[in-house]
Amino acid sequence: MNSSRLLGGASALAAIALLGACTGSPSAAPDTGKTQVVAAIYPYEWLAEQIGGDRVTVEGLLPPGGEAHDLELTPQQVADVTIKGDLILYESHFQAAVDSAVGQGVHGTALDVRTLVQNLDTTESPDGHDTETPTDAHDAAADPHLWLDPTALVTVADAVRDKLTAIDPAGADTYRANTDTVTAALTAVDAEYKAGLASCDRTGFVTSHEAFGYLAQRYGLQQISIRGLDATVEPTAARIAEVQDMAKREGITTIFYETAVSPAVSQAIARDAGLRTDVLDPIEARPTDTARGADYLGVMRANLQSLRTANGCR
Repeated sequence: MNSSRLLGGASALAAIALLGACTGSPSAAPDTGKTQVVAAIYPYEWLAEQIGGDRVTVEGLLPPGGEAHDLELTPQQVADVTIKGDLILYESHFQAAVDSAVGQGVHGTALDVRTLVQNLDTTESPDGHDTETPTDAHDAAADPHLWLDPTALVTVADAVRDKLTAIDPAGADTYRANTDTVTAALTAVDAEYKAGLASCDRTGFVTSHEAFGYLAQRYGLQQISIRGLDATVEPTAARIAEVQDMAKREGITTIFYETAVSPAVSQAIARDAGLRTDVLDPIEARPTDTARGADYLGVMRANLQSLRTANGCR
């Protein structure tokens, strides 16, 4: 990751004093009486909204269409994490600026989602296929994109429910009922993926970056990634040649790209090999193209359709 991002949280925190001098406090927003949730990325923002309902206000740190790995926090956002938030939802070793802010200490409760689900270390096997291996929960090399397995997000939902209940006991019944509803929705999407990917001409798929390890493991697919876990690091010429060779061997029809990262490399590989391109969204940020789904569930279903088309599923 870019070293400037490692300093982003600390630099922003140093500016809070100036912000407070100008506004009278680090956070000028009025107290609504609701539980304040701060979510580092969109899937946890969406989950908090679904579970908390009218009893919470949720702030997402990553703007719509943003790239999660590149996130830098404003002084106000650092104050929201350290002072304003009653519940902070984030993943350690994913966004350096968020780690830095949480590391300064928080007034509320910080929930590190990475500790809830067994993480995957995505490595490439000798035959060129990506394999997913469980790792320690704090392994910095582990794939952070656990929300692309909806059953993993069910585990997160239970933890969010429990944390909100501890903060706001009067809302326990609401949080429990809303969690039941969102769990049913996630379970339904999981069933759609299982059925939709059960009978396909191929299982391999080429992605812009290595974000789909959890999805591949859950549904018996093989991820071939152009970039590594950090979507901002450009691939080498050797890696591009490897991907082109694997795509030919596996009978790949489609090179996937994502809207938050330049599609140029994916398009070049597809053009050279005479293949088509399509979007496969890692759903790190709130969607801006609502034609591909207006929320987490909608984008997951759009991704499923893209995979089914690319892999000749019946």
